[in-house]
Amino acid sequence: MYDSDLKIPAKMATAPRCGRPRLPRKRSRAGPRIRVLPILITLAVVVLATLLGWAAWQSYMVAPWTRDGTVRAYVVTMAPEVAGRIVELPVADNQFVRKGDLLMVIDPTDFTIAVSLGEAAVEQARATAQNATAESQRRQKLSNIATSEEIKETFASRALAAEAAVQQAVANLDQAKVNLKRTRVLSPVNGYVTNLLAQVGNYANVGRITISLVDADSFWVDGYFEETNLRSIHEGDRASIKLMGQDEIVGGHVASVARGINVANAQPDQTGLASVNPIFTWVRLAQRMPVRIKIDQVPDGIRLAQGMTATVELHRSEAVGRERQAVRR
Repeated sequence: MYDSDLKIPAKMATAPRCGRPRLPRKRSRAGPRIRVLPILITLAVVVLATLLGWAAWQSYMVAPWTRDGTVRAYVVTMAPEVAGRIVELPVADNQFVRKGDLLMVIDPTDFTIAVSLGEAAVEQARATAQNATAESQRRQKLSNIATSEEIKETFASRALAAEAAVQQAVANLDQAKVNLKRTRVLSPVNGYVTNLLAQVGNYANVGRITISLVDADSFWVDGYFEETNLRSIHEGDRASIKLMGQDEIVGGHVASVARGINVANAQPDQTGLASVNPIFTWVRLAQRMPVRIKIDQVPDGIRLAQGMTATVELHRSEAVGRERQAVRR
């Protein structure tokens, strides 16, 4: 017998395919789990974005920072105090020198001769003074019959003038010795010779800058912060300094805050009146005030140079915060 619809035997139509009874299918529980996973991922992303946003706000808005920073240092300019030709120049450009090291020597010939002439002048003045003093003493011992009172006063004045001439000769000798000493120009600080243009044989004039030294012990950083951040900046706050092209962080602290900058509208004209700019924009840009950062720690391998660009970030010092709370109480 065959099934009329499928045209297969009835026994085969009703019998199981593999000889096993059919079992009811169980509903899978993976569906709800898969639906919950995207929600958890979304919540995790939202929380992470919130934390990152809060950290960015704290870093960029709460903690004062600026990318407008400059490394500064004192530059000592060496100008000869005596004129002459340079005969020795034992330093080179960018060389490190210590305090007291010889920088250059000016030809000492004329000054050595001046010292010899000064010594001779002192001896001559002393001999003249001794003779004048002796003559005055002899005249003072004579009676008024042998010599008049006027002559006695004249010889006494000559003796005083001779003593003054001795003092003048001694002063000239001291000046000659000082000038001779000034022919040897010594370094007043520990620093680096920079932009050296002088050469042996050049003529050095009095007061004209010949050698410039960057004081190695005077480096600091000027951070130019917007005036809206000045309320959060106080002396003693810790500072993190990152130099351009360097990965290491230079440590420091706020030493002082500038009390003024140049005001263009306050410049007087030829008549002495203030020159006020008539242009006034609706968008007012915050002025930048210099904040002096003292360098406390320089990592190994960092080479400081005058004029380097720096990024400065300030952190409130715990000790300073406790002092402020104590003052408020």
